[in-house]
Amino acid sequence: MQCARLVKQALTVGTILLISPLSFQTDTAMELLIALCLGIGLSAACGFRVFIPPLALSVAALHGTVDLGADWQWLGTPLAATILTVATVVEVGAYYVPWLSNALDGVEVFAAPIAATFLTASTLSIAGDLDPVATWVVAAIAGGGTAEVVEGASALTRLFASSVSAGMGGPVVSFVEMVAATVLSLLAIALPLLAFAIAVFLLLYCGRRLWRLWQHKKKSPSP
Repeated sequence: MQCARLVKQALTVGTILLISPLSFQTDTAMELLIALCLGIGLSAACGFRVFIPPLALSVAALHGTVDLGADWQWLGTPLAATILTVATVVEVGAYYVPWLSNALDGVEVFAAPIAATFLTASTLSIAGDLDPVATWVVAAIAGGGTAEVVEGASALTRLFASSVSAGMGGPVVSFVEMVAATVLSLLAIALPLLAFAIAVFLLLYCGRRLWRLWQHKKKSPSP
């Protein structure tokens, strides 16, 4: 609980640092809110699949649906979209191979929060020139933290499903995760506020599951 309070305080401070220069610019403040909701929605999707959310944002930027800042224009290029498409196909397919799925879980526990941090930083650029330090603080806590919690819970769910079904449940969970990542990514771009609400729900639900698991392990006697 103390950790949760510290994260909440850090996120509040970072958000204040971003918003304070924009206090009297209602339109810009609203753009910042939408950009942050977009980033957090995509970050939650990263917890299910790392490359689907960046691909969705890349395609949206390529077609002008999302107008990223100057430093992130490269994400909306045909080359970036092509590379992310290949990476997405490889990632999605790998989760249907049992031993690759286990290996990916070990990699994506680090890759998901990193990708989410960069995604959130890129979406915050929509609001214009913001303080770089505050931008990355908020991106790391809000984006990276959200992706890490969702990724941890989804990996445990997949592991549990595989263990109780002799490996048959893993592909089913992988398919559901792929759909969830795709739908949440599209919602984040089309309806950022709704995606943010879903992300908050996922964060609370997954965080609670991880907390209960940690408490259970803590109470279990050591061998």
